[in-house]
Amino acid sequence: MGRDMQRRGLFALVVASMALSAMRVLHAQDAKKPFTPEELDQMLAPIALYPDALLSQVLMAATYPLEVVEAARWSKANPNLKGDAAVAAVKDKNWDVSVMSLAAFPQVLVQLSDHLDWTQKLGDAMIGQEQDVADSIQRLRAKAADAGNLKSGNEQTVTSQGSGDDRTIVIEQANPNTVYVPAYNPSWAYGSWPYPAYPPVYYPPPPGYGYGTALLTGFLFGAGILAAGAMFGGWNWGRRGNSYVNVNVNRAVTINNNFDRNRYTNNNRWQHDPDHRRGVAYRDPATREHFGQNRPGADQRQQFRGRLEGNPGAGQANRPQANARPNLPQRPGGGQQRPAAPNRGSGAQPARSGGFNGVERGQQVNREAARGRAQQQRAVSHGGGGGARPSGGGARPSGGGGRPAGGGGHAGGGGARGGHR
Repeated sequence: MGRDMQRRGLFALVVASMALSAMRVLHAQDAKKPFTPEELDQMLAPIALYPDALLSQVLMAATYPLEVVEAARWSKANPNLKGDAAVAAVKDKNWDVSVMSLAAFPQVLVQLSDHLDWTQKLGDAMIGQEQDVADSIQRLRAKAADAGNLKSGNEQTVTSQGSGDDRTIVIEQANPNTVYVPAYNPSWAYGSWPYPAYPPVYYPPPPGYGYGTALLTGFLFGAGILAAGAMFGGWNWGRRGNSYVNVNVNRAVTINNNFDRNRYTNNNRWQHDPDHRRGVAYRDPATREHFGQNRPGADQRQQFRGRLEGNPGAGQANRPQANARPNLPQRPGGGQQRPAAPNRGSGAQPARSGGFNGVERGQQVNREAARGRAQQQRAVSHGGGGGARPSGGGARPSGGGGRPAGGGGHAGGGGARGGHR
């Protein structure tokens, strides 16, 4: 049962990886353009009215979509855990602290995992346009307040500072120990929507978390969650164009024992950690280069993965099979020379996590087949008619010269094989 669950979990992550790559190809034409204010308001509408701390942690976590998928699967497998108890239970996971913190709020993880296209856009905007994201949040909050739909209550406290374009609206938990996750229909919350071409995104609250059915008007908060220990994020609200997410490092280290506080020497301002990106491509070449994701051929591999997702049979015709044998010339004495099996003790590449090992594996098989042909040609040209007999992982002449063995040299593996099993 345990292995079966692990296989299902791995399969889900592979599917998520391929889906994210397919999304990236679909958005490639707009990759060099920043998100417009209309697009930002559209995508942020479902969460802009969250309390500041929760909102900041959602946006940080959105920059690590594959870890969000893992966390959502964990949450579904542990339905009785939420709040600080759930956060304590995932301390051994290799997730970013923002993703760990969302284990306290399973309904939030479900929304992010079930709508990966939206989640990845949120993350891309947060990485590349954090200031614009902050401005969008304040625009949306101002719309909700002006429509009379954003007020203080038992669940959260709303305060406003400044006026006009420099008005800042802060949303905080009414009780520092209890967090309420609001659910609302953006078409109601923000009043008359000013961008008909960019209607606000709305995802009804997921079933089973106390919200009931889809909303037309009003806020629903569900049950309060005891999650004081899960809150480490916040917003440094400045004038427009001068706001950013900050991190309480003292709280973050209690959530994740591996949290590196040394990354936060710049006024505790949040910084994206590419190590938790898990290979998900960044939106544009400049961002990929900035975070070191500029490996040769990355664009071509990304396009290939997108085509593979759109057409599961694509790319199979030219991919060498794991046990395929290259066509080799006949050597004297009959039989075919078969390539040596790769030396798994020294030449095998380490297994790579994620859903894209097939591309590298196919390339490795090609390389090993080429080495086998080269070894055969050397054996034919220098062995004096006998075939070099491979032993173990490499060609090794037996005795003083090449010696036929049973009609032909043989490889221990019965053909070219990939280094990963």
